[in-house]
Order: sequence, then structure tokens, then C-alpha cells
Amino acid sequence: MSDAVIFAVIFVGFFVLRLVAATIVFFFILPDGDRCPNCDAVTLRVRSKGWKVIMPWFRTSWCYECGWHGLLRRGPLSPSPTVEPRRQDTKKT
Repeated sequence: MSDAVIFAVIFVGFFVLRLVAATIVFFFILPDGDRCPNCDAVTLRVRSKGWKVIMPWFRTSWCYECGWHGLLRRGPLSPSPTVEPRRQDTKKT
């Protein structure tokens, strides 16, 4: 084989390995669940057909407290706050 072909194969191979390694590292850096990585508030899920087709194992989210938007890994969701019913005051004065 020519030296140019060997160089091209090795160069492309290192480029592909770098992409795979970066993808794996960034996958584990992203938090799982529905908490904002900036302020730890509960985020809202945003529908995005493009990201869902390309990377279905992520969820697109938006934080309404700090304005962060991005991708999160799927994981446990925060429990919804329970609202206790208001007590009616039965005493008449």
C-alpha cells in the first residue's frame, strides 16, 4: 500500500476513535433525571423531533428558573409536589 493510504487510514481511524471517546465521556457527564445542572430545579421537557430521531436516549429540557436548555439523560423523575386541600373553617363567630 502507498504511504498516503496508510496515513489516511490511520488519520481517519484516530479521528473516529476521538469522536467515540468524546461521545462516551459527554454521555456520562450529562446528569440523569429531570434536575437542572445549573440550579438543581425541576426542568420541563421540551419536544424536539430532531433530537429524538438522532439521539433517542436523551431528553430535551428547559429550566424555567434559570433559563438553561439542553439535553439530559433519561432517569428518575422528581416526585410532583402534593397539594393538601385547604381546611374549611367550620366555626362561626
